[in-house]
Amino acid sequence: MKKIFYTLTTCFLIGFNSFAQENQDTYQPRTTTFFSDVQFGGGLGLAFGSGFTNIAVSPMALKPITEQFSAGLGLQFNYLKSKGFYESTSYGANILGIYSPAEMIQLSGELEQLRVNNTWTDLPSASYTTQNFWNTALFLGAGYTNQNVTIGIRYNVLYKESDLVYNQAWMPFIRVFF
Repeated sequence: MKKIFYTLTTCFLIGFNSFAQENQDTYQPRTTTFFSDVQFGGGLGLAFGSGFTNIAVSPMALKPITEQFSAGLGLQFNYLKSKGFYESTSYGANILGIYSPAEMIQLSGELEQLRVNNTWTDLPSASYTTQNFWNTALFLGAGYTNQNVTIGIRYNVLYKESDLVYNQAWMPFIRVFF
């Protein structure tokens, strides 16, 4: 048993030494920093109407891990107000994983954690109902990519109608990274 171990170890070391000597001239030290290939993007939304306001900001950073896989982190803030009826503020963070099996196809998984603060107003009686909670969403999506823009659809596998964060499990998305 010892002879087999020594023989295998010797063969491995000889092979590794031979490989290292062959590739010694082609080794190039990495000259990039961690942040040199990080892409930045996210979303910005503004909507105003008669007694209605919606402001959404969601910056994100994405780091390529391999040629086909990227991972990123993001922050989210959303404010919604319907005068005399409803007001909601949500904020949180998300983790995004993107896999591109082909140049124009993008598959994604996104875990989102939001703190949600809702207030309903009943003007005639001047009473308020508040609800504050944490909401977790797990989106699985697919999209079509053209250069740095992806258009697609995603599905929240943890969707519950009673959460009062999203009105449905299916959501279209547009993702832009620079």
